[in-house]
Amino acid sequence: MRALYTATTGMSAQSLSMDVIANNLANVSTTGYKKSQTSFQELIYQYIEVPGAPTSDNGTQSPSGISVGLGVTPAAVTKIFSEGDLIQTTNELDVAIEGDGFFQVELPNGNDAYTRAGNFNMDGNGQLVTTEGYPIIPAITVPDNARHVTISDTGIVSAILGDDTVSTELGNLDIATFINDSGLLSIGRNLFRETESSGTPTIGTPGTDGYGTLLQGYLENSNVNMVNEVAQMITTQRAFEINSKAVSTSDEMMQTVVNMV
Repeated sequence: MRALYTATTGMSAQSLSMDVIANNLANVSTTGYKKSQTSFQELIYQYIEVPGAPTSDNGTQSPSGISVGLGVTPAAVTKIFSEGDLIQTTNELDVAIEGDGFFQVELPNGNDAYTRAGNFNMDGNGQLVTTEGYPIIPAITVPDNARHVTISDTGIVSAILGDDTVSTELGNLDIATFINDSGLLSIGRNLFRETESSGTPTIGTPGTDGYGTLLQGYLENSNVNMVNEVAQMITTQRAFEINSKAVSTSDEMMQTVVNMV
């Protein structure tokens, strides 16, 4: 019975959708998190009668044929890179990107990664690092006698050193953009890696040539909308239930046939 197996593909697909929704809701307060969206596509069709098949010896043809779909399959789980709300903080090392772009991060294995989470800290050497201790690229070191660190909208990092009355430039925060943000590979810890689908990164100065600008003292919150996710969760639950009902109904029909034998 085709319906039995078709409905199980629907249950499996909706189960994956629920996994994605649950992960979105779990990260509703994660800095720089980008929500995921599940896309589906129908499976192959079994053609009992193809459109245009002859229906008589007089040249008449079937206008639509007879075909039966065999279910659904997940096609993609896509990251949505719309901007999240900007939340003001009291930390002078917190930086948000307004517009396109990613901060560059050096991983322990020497590879580069990219993030929208700008909640930076200083390590024991005064170097700017992520919450995991991964250095920011290009490297920026804040001296021990530095005070009042400022980060301009174009990425210039400055600080007042010692007893100076004017600030000293310490370096520049560059950002990277990609042709296809959705092609980036999520590796956890708010980090992404480039892939062939994302294209190679283009590095530039914030606020120039389409790059986003920086905003010191702010963080970009998750772009998850709880209301939309809960509505989608209800829809997914109902879809799962109706597919499970189709499985039960198919079983009852098979039981009826067995009882007739």
